[in-house]
Amino acid sequence: MYVVDLPGHGWSRDCGLPLEPSACAAAIAEATPPALWLGWSLGGLIALTAALEQPRQVRGLAMLCATPKFARDDSWPWGSDAALVHHLALDLETDYHATIDRFLALEAMGSADPRAALRHLREITFARGEPDLRVLQEGIRILETSDLRARLPALRLPSTWIAGRRDRLVPPQAMEWSAQQAHGRYAQIEHAGHAPFVAHADELAQALQPLLDSFHE
Repeated sequence: MYVVDLPGHGWSRDCGLPLEPSACAAAIAEATPPALWLGWSLGGLIALTAALEQPRQVRGLAMLCATPKFARDDSWPWGSDAALVHHLALDLETDYHATIDRFLALEAMGSADPRAALRHLREITFARGEPDLRVLQEGIRILETSDLRARLPALRLPSTWIAGRRDRLVPPQAMEWSAQQAHGRYAQIEHAGHAPFVAHADELAQALQPLLDSFHE
């Protein structure tokens, strides 16, 4: 198993690679053997990009609370408020720590115990130092502009799309629609928000199991 910290985060905090989906997907694909890729939130966009652009390296795809388009507009009713996403980018420049904390609180919303989820998210976010401001701003820009919806039918590999029913950032309807377009499997964790791995690890493992089993048939 390879656990990847994206540029500007964790062990990759000082990595010079831009936080751009194609660049990240290519770098990870070059450094790892063919495998099943799992991506959460922004990481899902990178995993999806890898599945589309590095198909020989991606044997299967698991999307966890991640969709091909994040920001809501007239053509995409299931995204997050575009104004909220834009203001997060502006607020990072004026109040870095408070803005990160506010975004983590959004991720924790919908969890059975939001306060416990927020504490856990804070711990893992700052476990190896503070994320780089420039990369956080790049990440929000990607969330504002990325749109891979039209490419979903081109996926030619098994995929599972796992939503938290109480997710306030990535609505389950967006996940279900994406799974249908990608000819993949949709699963929903009933009492989870945007970070199911915090308090619902067993249910998450169960949701992933059919995808894992498909490689042993």
